[in-house]
Amino acid sequence: MTSIAPRAAVLALHWQVNVIKPEGFFGAMLAEPVARGGVIERAARFHEEAGVPVYFTRFTIPEGEGQLVRNTGFMRMTADAQEVFRPDAPGARIIPEMAAGAQTVVDNQKLSGLAGNDLAARLTEEGVDTLFVTGVATNLTVEQTARHGTDLGFTVHVVRDCVTAGTDEIHEASLANLDLATAGCLTTQDALALLRA
Repeated sequence: MTSIAPRAAVLALHWQVNVIKPEGFFGAMLAEPVARGGVIERAARFHEEAGVPVYFTRFTIPEGEGQLVRNTGFMRMTADAQEVFRPDAPGARIIPEMAAGAQTVVDNQKLSGLAGNDLAARLTEEGVDTLFVTGVATNLTVEQTARHGTDLGFTVHVVRDCVTAGTDEIHEASLANLDLATAGCLTTQDALALLRA
């Protein structure tokens, strides 16, 4: 069996202060489950041990709103608070626990980390055909990106213990959807075993 590692990459979605930390825009909804689940430490370790390129994505809103489209409640809500999502705003920064490993960071104004930027094309040009997804929230950017990547022809695995959502019920329901709609969710241990095979 040929190793998939040369053709694989990690998509590290929205590991930014606005999403992860209590002081961030979504902190009231996500900081507690993130801390309780230990996903930061587990995902940071996975990024380091995977041995493949890691691409971080950030949701940002530049002056003029970039490619933001106010076509959902989520996008209208973030647009109304766009100053905290400026690329140079404190909330837009990659969290300190992962900043050192964030060598490649791609910004966009979409829910999918593969929309509104050239990331999918870059991955294809680099010969990547398999994606391992970490990030927050499971039912938002993780699910949207995993489905989008699958539709673009990538083999997508969400790393199930490196993602979380606002509630355990939402998280588990999203993972169940993703098990059907993608190549399947894997634990960190199983993902690393696949990458090392």
